[in-house]
Amino acid sequence: MKADQFEKFKGSADYVISDALKNAVNVSIVLKRPLLVRGEPGTGKTLLSHSISVSLGKPLIRWHIKSTTKAAEGLYVYDTVQRLNDSRFGGKDVSNIKHYIKLGKLGQAFTAPEQVVLLIDEVDKADLEFPNDLLNELDEMSFYIPETDETISAKHRPVVIITSNNEKELPDAFLRRCIFHYIEFPEPPLMEEIVKVHFPDIKNALLKEALDTFYTLRKIDDFRKKPSTSELIDWIQALMASGLDGKIKDGEIPFLGTLIKKENDIDFYVTHHVKKKAQTRGYNVYGN
Repeated sequence: MKADQFEKFKGSADYVISDALKNAVNVSIVLKRPLLVRGEPGTGKTLLSHSISVSLGKPLIRWHIKSTTKAAEGLYVYDTVQRLNDSRFGGKDVSNIKHYIKLGKLGQAFTAPEQVVLLIDEVDKADLEFPNDLLNELDEMSFYIPETDETISAKHRPVVIITSNNEKELPDAFLRRCIFHYIEFPEPPLMEEIVKVHFPDIKNALLKEALDTFYTLRKIDDFRKKPSTSELIDWIQALMASGLDGKIKDGEIPFLGTLIKKENDIDFYVTHHVKKKAQTRGYNVYGN
């Protein structure tokens, strides 16, 4: 296989990607296997599918999984209620059941006139049987509708991206069918690139001060929820809108609630960091 045949996905202008993740995407495309992506919140798992869609010039179909989602919903739904209502009040011919078969996200991806990128987002939110219930469909790229006695087969095999927050352990049989990649949290140099994608005109002083503060917070092991990339982006936007150009005082973080989202973490930071700095300067942290 030539290198140019392998190198299909190269990233997009609005998504900074590591070489390891780029290679994982391309291996997934070449081997025609789903790419299972894990990583802590804010590492860009969901946005990856958008970047692939833009880079390859293919439509994106999103299937957001909830705790109540069943695998069959991704294939099709037989709307028996609508058919019953039409038979009673609609005056319509209800003999053709196909009119009441509504394709789910997987069904839409299979029947699309061109290859699409299919995102199955947060697969671990569903029950334990959900991944197993999709094994055959993802392997064979087809499924059977007994109500109409027809088989739906993929016209074009979709590029399948599956994300997981590792809330539940996924079955081994499911994992065997996937290419796996864990997105490491960005180191400061990569995070600087990510920030500049969102804020190309950010001043160097603000960028340096913001990243130093952000990674200092992430080093606090006692936090129940460490700030993520998306929270850093929101925080920098707030700083820029307020006119704080890098003037973040030592230990005093403006708009702290933009970065830290749990009350216990805020209390811990104030108690163990802000108060400590204030006491060394001889004044009360609350100004009393």
